[in-house]
Amino acid sequence: MALTKNEKRLRIKSRIRKVVSGTEARPRLAVYRSNKEIYAQIIDDVTGKTIIAASSRDKDITSAKGTKSEIATLVGKAIAERAIKAGVDTISFDRGGYQYHGRVKSLAEGAREGGLKF
Repeated sequence: MALTKNEKRLRIKSRIRKVVSGTEARPRLAVYRSNKEIYAQIIDDVTGKTIIAASSRDKDITSAKGTKSEIATLVGKAIAERAIKAGVDTISFDRGGYQYHGRVKSLAEGAREGGLKF
């Protein structure tokens, strides 16, 4: 029985989540990528709460023009800015089963440029 592309991604995601988890001192930056948009959340897995979120649908980012990768970089910078305001500077990166390539990589580089360490 062949797995669909999404089922393969979910298997990879579960393997990653066995290792990567967020604590209060070092929360997890989770990435979700759809065909049009990209979303990022900083999560404390101990309490099960989302601390900060940013996406390409935010008003300040929606007005920006550019490729999807350029917009993903803006999302990374936005989440880094919000995280630093909230007192978070070190995170664990969770790529969500996606390859570290393209938009996911651009988001990570934008977060690093914004001042997050991972």
